[in-house]
Amino acid sequence: MIMVTRLNDSTFAVNPDLIARVHASPDTTLVMVDGASYVVAESLDQIVSAIVAFRARVISHAQSMIGADESPRPVLEPVALRPRGV
Repeated sequence: MIMVTRLNDSTFAVNPDLIARVHASPDTTLVMVDGASYVVAESLDQIVSAIVAFRARVISHAQSMIGADESPRPVLEPVALRPRGV
């Protein structure tokens, strides 16, 4: 979740996976996949940065879930396909 601020200074969290688009003209508006829209105080650049930071935290947390005693999963090698009848 990312934290955003309404124009009345109240804050709320938004799931960035549910944001369909963000536009600023002049106020920044989050348009959600369900059609709901929210006007927020953050700039377009701040919203994008918050989403990038959120995704980085998710990836970092997922990587930290691999225990120190576990080795990474082996990379699967591609297999060449043979033509039929060979």
